[in-house]
Amino acid sequence: MTPFIRNVIVRMKKLFYVLLLSSVVSFAQEETVLDTTKVESLDEVLLKAVRVDADSPITHSNLEKEEIAQRNLGQDLPILLNYLPGVVTTSDAGAGVGYTGIRVRGSDATRVNVTINGIPYNDAESQGTFWVDLPDFASSVQSLQLQRGVGTSTNGSGAFGASLNVQSDAISEEAYGEISNSYGSFETWKHTLKFSTGLLMDKFEISGRLSKIVSEGYIDRATSDLKSYFLQAAYQEGNTLIKALAFGGEERTYQSWFGIDEQTLETDRTFNPAGLYTDEEGNIRFYDNEVDNYNQDHYQFFWNQRFNKNWSSNVSLNYTHGRGYFEQYREDADLAFHQIEPFLIGEELIETSDLIRRRWLNNNFYAANANVNYKNEDWDVTTGAFYSYYGGDHYGEVIWSRFGGDSEIRDRYYSGNGDKNEFTAFSKATFRINSKWSVYGDLQGRFVNYRTSGLTSDKVLLNEKRTYEFFNPKAGLSYKLNTRNQFYASYGRASREPRRSDFEQGVFTAEKLNDYELGWRFTSEKIQVNSNLYYMDYQDQLVLTGALDDVGAPIRATSGESYRLGLEIDAFVKLSEKWSLRPNIALSSNKNVDFITSRDGELVNLGNTNISFSPSVVGANSIEFRPLKNLQMALLTKYVGEQYMGNIDSEVSKLEAYFINDFNINYTIENLPFGDSLVLSGLVNNIFNEEYVSNGYFFTYDDDFTNPGTITTIEGAGFYPQATINFLVGASLRF
Repeated sequence: MTPFIRNVIVRMKKLFYVLLLSSVVSFAQEETVLDTTKVESLDEVLLKAVRVDADSPITHSNLEKEEIAQRNLGQDLPILLNYLPGVVTTSDAGAGVGYTGIRVRGSDATRVNVTINGIPYNDAESQGTFWVDLPDFASSVQSLQLQRGVGTSTNGSGAFGASLNVQSDAISEEAYGEISNSYGSFETWKHTLKFSTGLLMDKFEISGRLSKIVSEGYIDRATSDLKSYFLQAAYQEGNTLIKALAFGGEERTYQSWFGIDEQTLETDRTFNPAGLYTDEEGNIRFYDNEVDNYNQDHYQFFWNQRFNKNWSSNVSLNYTHGRGYFEQYREDADLAFHQIEPFLIGEELIETSDLIRRRWLNNNFYAANANVNYKNEDWDVTTGAFYSYYGGDHYGEVIWSRFGGDSEIRDRYYSGNGDKNEFTAFSKATFRINSKWSVYGDLQGRFVNYRTSGLTSDKVLLNEKRTYEFFNPKAGLSYKLNTRNQFYASYGRASREPRRSDFEQGVFTAEKLNDYELGWRFTSEKIQVNSNLYYMDYQDQLVLTGALDDVGAPIRATSGESYRLGLEIDAFVKLSEKWSLRPNIALSSNKNVDFITSRDGELVNLGNTNISFSPSVVGANSIEFRPLKNLQMALLTKYVGEQYMGNIDSEVSKLEAYFINDFNINYTIENLPFGDSLVLSGLVNNIFNEEYVSNGYFFTYDDDFTNPGTITTIEGAGFYPQATINFLVGASLRF
């Protein structure tokens, strides 16, 4: 550890102890009777360390429970965020159920930091977020905040494109029950049961949710069978809020990450090559259990305490357990590779066999988080610390082989593991200089120890032990010109370690980002506008190459110097009491600087090239019409410009621009004899039946067979087509 970093840690620890001691003293000296109109709710205290206020110099968007509910008919949470600024979403199965992905400012999900109640949700090793493991979690979301760019200091891997802070359901003072059901295209069903006891004796609440979602998928055999639960017990009295949460899910999805080539896209766009094999009689068949099967359970505990009108604190504990596998039928597989000794049948040496294998992941994630906040008319200071430990086992087993020799069922043919420790300390403060000026500062030290051992799924030895130390300062300045206009400027530093698959590719260098933001916010009675310029300067950015590994995970490579320069504008325009608009647009230039690649056996400098999966134009709009108090209709539009799936500007890797439109309608019937309200919802996606592709992969390889002595670089691509016109309808009864 460098002296500089050590000094920073010492100072942070001192500040944390001073603040904690001061809170105890203040608690002892001041009355605890609070003016609740001037302080945050205890539920808000939970996210104080990772969220920002409306006038903060951080670029962000908020989404509340009511807005999420309008389209929550079974599609995954990333799909529900599709109309936020700079967001691009995709679905492997084509219709938003099952495996889905999100990109913000061109950065994929592994670079979008996600926290649920302040606890990291990104997998510690892969850094990905797999919402399929928490199906229908949107039904248990109170609110969320998407911070674009570096944002404020958060827990877990640094935000390199955005951070998403999710708050689960708040306490309900009133008891209720809720039954929601929906049905749609591709035999998509969603069933949800929710309840709350309300506050019992004005102190206790128990609430929960059970959900089941099934879908055949738009892509052939891309079925989903998803189950989830959410259970919360809460105690609230005076200035104390204690919550215990248990939530999780079970997913079984037929694999649909193989994609299709351009010719198949034109002739049979729903074709799915997963599970394809040739039987003993030469017939083409598909293995019916080529599935991904995974379970994930989360246990969280929170203690939020307000000591007086100035001081509050939060302590959080988390345990997550995940386990599961994906299953594959392998035709003519090498027996020796699968730890099955070749053997003789008569005089024939059997070295290959059809077999079925499973690749397992079994992991545990522990986290502890504590922070304390001081707030008065001028200061808002939060200081805290976070620690987590992750342990993951990776192994493969053969569960059937046509020729098994002396092997036993579930014999392991590879085994490896990874262990990751992380400690983070931070202190952030906003100081209100006067009625017009405020300044923001944020210091974070993050320290990671990561160790891998054993074999990869390719049976390559991976014994690595790496330590990473990061110091991430942030600062911002806000100026309120008048009641309508506010300007802000901010700087943020982020650093992040490579993930396990990067280690497998021989990449160990940490990547760094300096993010500069300049914004203007305008608010009037009928118009709200948020606009910002950003410049994100990367060093050793790990960009997606476009290629996939043998489990469908994107492969990354270090690009050296790169940047993202952009303008984002989003607005709300109230045209009348019945009509309103919500447009947004993101314009950007995303470049690798002096990008070097191998082409035809030689290293070539291509100059500045486009960063993969980074469209220069992303726009959206919502035209909302409320002809009646309880009737809401919206036409939702989305435009995504052309983008490259690789970093060499190859035409083979290009995804064409697309423009799609959805229609959403909600009607609420109140004061029913058998319930409080009945909400009828409808959603027609892609109403103009566009055939579009939102994602894919790109690969190159060197060919010296066609022309011996000459190396030729061959390029290829795969595509993930999205569903044409489709619908979902639902009814939700609250009683």
